[in-house]
Amino acid sequence: MIKKFVNAEFPGPLGYLTGYIAILIGAGLTFVVQSSSIFTSTLTPLVGIGVIELDRMYPLTLGSNIGTTTTAILSALASDSDHLRDTLQVAFCHLFFNITGILIFYPIPYLRFPIPMAKFLGNRTANYRWFAIVYIILMFFAFPALIFALSIPGWYVLLGVAGPFVLVAIIVVIIKVIQAKKPGMLPVKLRNWKFLPKPMRSLEPYDRVMQKVFFCTRFQQGKGSSEQNGNATSLESGYMTKASNGHGHTRL
Repeated sequence: MIKKFVNAEFPGPLGYLTGYIAILIGAGLTFVVQSSSIFTSTLTPLVGIGVIELDRMYPLTLGSNIGTTTTAILSALASDSDHLRDTLQVAFCHLFFNITGILIFYPIPYLRFPIPMAKFLGNRTANYRWFAIVYIILMFFAFPALIFALSIPGWYVLLGVAGPFVLVAIIVVIIKVIQAKKPGMLPVKLRNWKFLPKPMRSLEPYDRVMQKVFFCTRFQQGKGSSEQNGNATSLESGYMTKASNGHGHTRL
């Protein structure tokens, strides 16, 4: 019942308003609990067990980004009169920055790419459990540290090093979109990525390395346990056969 209610759509032509109502609900609930982290952390397991659909979680999260700005506004209102103007300006910058992001990434369906990105990362993590840890380390530690280090000599160094990578990423995204939408527009060789070495198009080689480095002991124990279980089963079967032949009944 909860699943049906939360994921329901408005009937008829009003269906397009459902997402915007979800944004308002997310903003209101976040205002009540005064924490977007609590709100999203509470809903994330519900998405994982299938109670809330990912497409519905997206506008709720966007609304949460608006609701969390009320904390800064309330704090600004509590400041003294001499600094009230400055603190309110900062608080409203936070508010309108988040509203601008929503206006960019939600009204136009084609720009809601965080949803397929979330599905992509979720599928990769489901197949390769180490992927989540590597992703966090790269995105939250290694990548920011690299950008900071490149920015120290000057913007031209950052642009010279990061520019080619950004250009390649844009080209790859364009090819991926054409592969999905209009593959006939591409040369035969570019209709898939099989022409690339496997480490450049699949995580399987890295997964084998991770298994050997981190999980080899566990697999060996599992193998040994299986062999022991097999031997125990054979001995038990032999004992049951012997008991049946010798005494006319089977002992368990």
